Amino acid sequence: MAKKYEFQPDRPYSTWLNKFQLTRLQRKQALKWCLYALVLILLSVVQDVILCRVRFFGGTTDLVPCGIFIISILEGTNRGCVFALVSSILYLLSGVSPGPHVLVVITVLAVLVSALRQAYLRPGLPAMLLSTLLAMAAYEMSIFAICLLLGQVTSGRLGSFLVPAALSVVVVVPVYPVAKAIGAIGGEAWKE
Repeated sequence: MAKKYEFQPDRPYSTWLNKFQLTRLQRKQALKWCLYALVLILLSVVQDVILCRVRFFGGTTDLVPCGIFIISILEGTNRGCVFALVSSILYLLSGVSPGPHVLVVITVLAVLVSALRQAYLRPGLPAMLLSTLLAMAAYEMSIFAICLLLGQVTSGRLGSFLVPAALSVVVVVPVYPVAKAIGAIGGEAWKE
């Protein structure tokens, strides 16, 4: 028989968020990655709805790979590699990618350029401009070489493949501050 003043625990209550057993840091990290995904979705919509109809010197912009490179360079080689792989898979499944070879090309270039930036450049907008221009130029040249080997393009179309690389510098300017602000959410998950 329970006494009047005997300890009784509170009745458990749970919300749908408590069922996941996530810490506050884990929730912030999940929010950060969801916001990154929204940025890429927004870039994809702008590319597919508005900019696909506009031609600049025979070529059009390529916003989704540019966004993938910006975010993976900001996140560094470890998390950026995983992000580049997952987002390039989703880019392939969206149906607007040039082919299945983008999985390897985007992931390898994101890791290489991110490692180069971490090793030799200071963080900031000029380093991001240079890194993204390098990544986009290598990406477009790789896609051109693969399409040339497959017989999908002729060698005279090289200029239209280099135009998106040059236009990516323009895209970095508005996307970089947004991605940097999103990257600050949740802080570092692991400090060395």
